[in-house]
Amino acid sequence: MSETQTQQAERPKEQVNCFCMGAGPELFSLFKKFGPESALQHFRNARIEMLKGMRALIDHRIQELSAKTEKKGTKVPVE
Repeated sequence: MSETQTQQAERPKEQVNCFCMGAGPELFSLFKKFGPESALQHFRNARIEMLKGMRALIDHRIQELSAKTEKKGTKVPVE
């Protein structure tokens, strides 16, 4: 093992706090290095569609919560 590899092996790994545990950026760099540009474009589009789906879920939940607050109280006729 070379000196550089030894230093890298001895360094503690950075703590990753994401769901993919750091696999996302590693896969992206792998595809970037070996994959065609068309494959990268598909992954970019998939990422955008995932975010749009999350936005739709959030919008739906906001509408549900807003509908609940509109039904406050009842009308009572006053003489």
